[in-house]
Amino acid sequence: MGRDFSVACADEEREALTQAASYLDRSMHEVQKRGKVVGIERCAIIAALNITNELLLLRKQAGGKDEIEQRVKALQDKIDTVMQEQQQLTL
Repeated sequence: MGRDFSVACADEEREALTQAASYLDRSMHEVQKRGKVVGIERCAIIAALNITNELLLLRKQAGGKDEIEQRVKALQDKIDTVMQEQQQLTL
């Protein structure tokens, strides 16, 4: 939004921080384009809320993926157990 801030960070974090700042800037511009938010502070808050909502949705989706992977692993373990039992019966 045309403002610069100095932020202390480790050298290895600089790239990620720059990317985060760019993402926030784009989000603030999107909020401002909609024309319903007045003031840079309010714009920043709305952009932060939108970004947080995106993050929470992604975490929720990732959590569902982890649950599916756990279920598949449990099914694979059951199949392996049954296969081993069957092999022992045929010996």
